[in-house]
Amino acid sequence: MNKNWIVWDVIGWLFGLAVFAIGIINMFWGNDFGFGVFLLLLSFLYFPPVNVLIKKRFGFTVHYLVKIFLGIFILWAALGVGELFDKIDLMLIDFSG
Repeated sequence: MNKNWIVWDVIGWLFGLAVFAIGIINMFWGNDFGFGVFLLLLSFLYFPPVNVLIKKRFGFTVHYLVKIFLGIFILWAALGVGELFDKIDLMLIDFSG
């Protein structure tokens, strides 16, 4: 396996987990349940096993440039419009007591 692909797989796993976590936060802290579910579903596009499954099932994969632009949109929406840091504060208040 090419070392370059291993790096992209690691990046995919890390970004996928980050988007998954952002989706969970949006679902349970704040009033954005639908947006949280949307992000949760989008996070699966970044996981390498899902890419293999899509390739086997449908015969194509999502191009990496599409994933990059989608990632920029996700970060913009979650950090800017979605007020992620305020929701993280609410989550921490819930967990601290």
